[in-house]
Amino acid sequence: MQSRTMDWFQEILTSPNRWLVTGLVVLTCLLGGLIVGALFGYLGPVIAVALVLALIGGLLMLRSTQWGLLAVIAVICLLPFGSLPVKIGFTPTFLDVALGVVYLVWLARIATRRQEDFIASPLGLPVLLFILLAIISFTLGLAHASPTPNALRRFGETLLGIAIFFLVINCVRRQREVELLILSIMGLGTLEAFLGIVFYVIPRDWTVRILSKLAIFGYPAGSGVLRYIYDDPERPLRAIATSVDPNILGALLVMVGALVGAQLFARRPLIARKWLAAMLGTILLCLYLTYSRGSMVGLAAALSLLGLVKYRRLLLVLVILGLLFWFLPQTQPYVTHFVKGLEGEEMSMQMRLGEYKDAWRLIQRYPWLGVGFVGTPDVDLYLGVSMLYLIIASEMGLIGLGAFLLAMLVFFVYVGFAFWRSRADPLLEAILLGLLAAVAGALVGGLADHTMFSYPHAVTMFWLLIGLGVATARRGELRPA
Repeated sequence: MQSRTMDWFQEILTSPNRWLVTGLVVLTCLLGGLIVGALFGYLGPVIAVALVLALIGGLLMLRSTQWGLLAVIAVICLLPFGSLPVKIGFTPTFLDVALGVVYLVWLARIATRRQEDFIASPLGLPVLLFILLAIISFTLGLAHASPTPNALRRFGETLLGIAIFFLVINCVRRQREVELLILSIMGLGTLEAFLGIVFYVIPRDWTVRILSKLAIFGYPAGSGVLRYIYDDPERPLRAIATSVDPNILGALLVMVGALVGAQLFARRPLIARKWLAAMLGTILLCLYLTYSRGSMVGLAAALSLLGLVKYRRLLLVLVILGLLFWFLPQTQPYVTHFVKGLEGEEMSMQMRLGEYKDAWRLIQRYPWLGVGFVGTPDVDLYLGVSMLYLIIASEMGLIGLGAFLLAMLVFFVYVGFAFWRSRADPLLEAILLGLLAAVAGALVGGLADHTMFSYPHAVTMFWLLIGLGVATARRGELRPA
């Protein structure tokens, strides 16, 4: 039936009767215009455009996991907190939909035997152990706290975010697929940084008005969308782009900046250096405007790793940038903010130190498997600490933290050896080193931030990069001598 219809359309379009062809084109345009007009009229321009893009994206995602992973990256970078304007017991997010589709396509490939072998890699066992410990801690935690629909959704998203490691190493099997995903992360992350700069420099009323349009997708609205140092409007504004919180935006820019930095100084970059320089400059400026000290230290650590391991010129660039940052008059508010944080004089740092002490008390009482992901059994304890490692230990205990650290150790050893073997291939070398630096920067930033385990989109990006590192390392192993 479909074939006969297509043949009929082809006959009309190739007909020598120009009036027939012109009439068909006009009729098609009118019908398309009516449909688009109806969508804009009944749903509004924002929802209409989003619906059209979602339909196109959904069709592409059903074609392959590669399109699905691109959609996941786009959501993480541009609309990490976006949710559908519907409720089914809970409000599904764009990330839920993207992850659901990409896992569905992967399972369909396995069911139809388009993928017969399952790759685990040396990192597979530690990651699986980490997931199982998370499930055990969550289950045990239900004995003293009842989960809300949002808590269940967040835990499910966290598991899917960690498990994306297995999806990546099984579905990304060619180097050009790795390159496409790396370019997508760099490009979309830079776009988010550019939006952060634009929303920072335009009049604040305009920023509030633009960001409030996202309220239909579950974003906050009103003057509260703007973030300031210490939440004081008299102090400097902090860049947020579409990430709601400056520290969450900073965590993303650490990973993206490490990938871009590795490519900028590579012997054989994926794209022209002038574009990479512009991208890194945009990321650095936006990260500076976030006033996120932990993220700034994380990116500095990632770039320093690149310089120490391979690109010595980068160390000189970092020293020059550090001196300019420390002595330029324009950067003195940031320097003062940074120094006060190190000295522990400001209220936010004192509160953070208090959180560390409270988290340590919780770990001492429940050291092995933590208290779960929902609540605490004692009224004098609470979940919520601004450090990646303490939040893991609080929720999953020291055993869970040990499993996480074991997975990170195996990752750096496995991918590090692959990087050492790939020195004859400058393209593969730069990709591996960039992924190592991105994960290292995120781990260093985690000393002062909990984003990588508290927000599902950040969890997904973190483990996606780990999966890309292992997938790229395997490509290096399989390359002929």
